Amino acid sequence: MNLRDLKYILAVAETRHFGRAADRCFVSQPTLSGQIKKLEDELDVVIFERTNRSVEVTPVGAAILAHARLILEQTTAIEQVARAHQDPMAGPLRVGAIPTLSPYLMPLILMPLKQTYPQLRLVLSEEITEQLLGRLARHEIDAALLATAVDDSDFESLPLFEEPFWLAYPPGHPLETQREISALDLEQIELLLLADGHCLTHQVMSVCHLSERPQHGDMADLRASSLETLLQLVRAGFGCTLIPALAVQARSTHRDSSLMTRSLATVPDAYRRIALVFRKSFPRRQALDAFAEVIRAQLPKTVKVVR
Repeated sequence: MNLRDLKYILAVAETRHFGRAADRCFVSQPTLSGQIKKLEDELDVVIFERTNRSVEVTPVGAAILAHARLILEQTTAIEQVARAHQDPMAGPLRVGAIPTLSPYLMPLILMPLKQTYPQLRLVLSEEITEQLLGRLARHEIDAALLATAVDDSDFESLPLFEEPFWLAYPPGHPLETQREISALDLEQIELLLLADGHCLTHQVMSVCHLSERPQHGDMADLRASSLETLLQLVRAGFGCTLIPALAVQARSTHRDSSLMTRSLATVPDAYRRIALVFRKSFPRRQALDAFAEVIRAQLPKTVKVVR
């Protein structure tokens, strides 16, 4: 057994395909298949159940893969410790971020991060919370920028900031003439929501005291897959929505008379908490602390920094 064999079985487990796994590992499929078969013979177990249509991980294979991930992560850690002797902030940092945060936060931090830590290479991916947590557990990313609390003993969080929600509505909406927006106002508006799977949907529903999505009427079928699409629906007069403060900040440089935004300062709990979530076993805590500090330092005054 060697590290190469462990990389092979992880590639097959993640792709569920021997050909794609071989491409990822830059070897021929017969070479990869032969090495995995030798490993199974050596261990006297079947790691993958193979059919003409699929590749599935066996129960014993799942247990072996869990150890393989840890071994490879610690191997990487050894390499990083050696590099860190010369530069503690050198090397890649794989970070995932939710789609309702990444487009608005990244422009604020990418250049300052590069200027402060030129040897740190940020590898960014953008997915919904459930997918990011899965990738984090499988050691495919090092940390994730999330807006929901994570109840998992294997994970730890660095709090970053509290981000208020703002109301977005089309010109001429009845709320436009009100001096303040109340919680009762939010309960009565036609509310547009993102598609299922986005944590922002549940947070907005909580602020507006909605126990479930609209089942009937015009709003029931209007679901956007991105925040930008949602705002296009608002512009077209289909309803209102709540958007995070950084999204408002990003749009403040553009004069857009077709979309109005209002603060919800008088509505309690109209905000979300952003944190950097990572595995407790991740060896480069110094890099995560530095990354978190760069984020806090670049935030606008419309959000509240937390530590």
